Amino acid sequence: MQIRTDGGVLGTRFLILTFFDFLKRCSSNIVAQNLTRVSEFQLMSLSEDPDLQPTLFGLFLSMYLVTVLGNLLIILAVSSDSHLHTPMYFFLSNLSFVDIGFISTTVPKMLVNIQTQNRVISYVGCLTQMSLFGIFVCMDDMLLTVMAYDRFVAICHPLHYTVIMNPRLCGFLTLVSFLLSLLDSQLHNLMILQITSFKDVKISSFFCDPSQLLNLSCSDNFSDNIVKYFLAAIYGLFPILGIFFSYYKIIASILRIPSSGGKYKVFSTCGSHLAVVCLFYGTVVGVYLSSAVSHSPRKGAVASVMYTVVTPMLNPFIYSLRNRDIKNALRRLHSRIFHS
Repeated sequence: MQIRTDGGVLGTRFLILTFFDFLKRCSSNIVAQNLTRVSEFQLMSLSEDPDLQPTLFGLFLSMYLVTVLGNLLIILAVSSDSHLHTPMYFFLSNLSFVDIGFISTTVPKMLVNIQTQNRVISYVGCLTQMSLFGIFVCMDDMLLTVMAYDRFVAICHPLHYTVIMNPRLCGFLTLVSFLLSLLDSQLHNLMILQITSFKDVKISSFFCDPSQLLNLSCSDNFSDNIVKYFLAAIYGLFPILGIFFSYYKIIASILRIPSSGGKYKVFSTCGSHLAVVCLFYGTVVGVYLSSAVSHSPRKGAVASVMYTVVTPMLNPFIYSLRNRDIKNALRRLHSRIFHS
């Protein structure tokens, strides 16, 4: 009987020591901040090498300017050319606007951090960046799904295309995409605001990534996990399934065309969109797989550059190089500006 009692005491001591060790680890970095509020976070740099900082600054400044200029040209070309006043190019111009906002939420702050050698971001600034990032990345996701639906209607129901994809529906789909993105952003904000204590103030990313902030929470809240999985299903799984279904129907319709030339002509109308979809989802999946496999936070931060910086930069090139209508519109825009 005595042995059982000793075992119970030892087990109780072990649990108490484990609990206090957890509290100690969880609160060691926030003692100076009243254990409840964090006034600022520290972002991760892509490289600690001081000799590499000017190169990184020049590289990311160039990529940012190219992205903004390229997407602005797409918006100008679509808005100034009456031949491109169609649903497909309406969604494309919205995607270009979103890509400008997407890259503008992360890169300017990173450039300032590189220039000043200061990686600190305030609590409010971090929440603001996270909110804007959430809105724009979800808008990208939603607009790509809407564009897949547009291509599905154009190829599978060509006679009813103008009736189905009328301006009212196009505006409604864009508005719904924005509202769903805003909802996702605010739900993530709410989850972060409910965190009362953080393990650390160092974020393993060069921007305020919502997933990284949630990982810093001391408490493993069951309801927060449910919300995270629910949001992942709504904003990740459903759009991907929508795109897959659209292209399944598109491919089935293309295979019924007898001539190979006809098949190529029809498929070429959605080739640019398919390339952008593969680039966006491929880089996002690659980032999260690399962060799961690799235990180096810096490698994960470098990998996240692919979908936060490289993807918005490449989208205008994909559409302008693969799309004859966009190329012709850009030529007309160039001649109108420089020969008027």
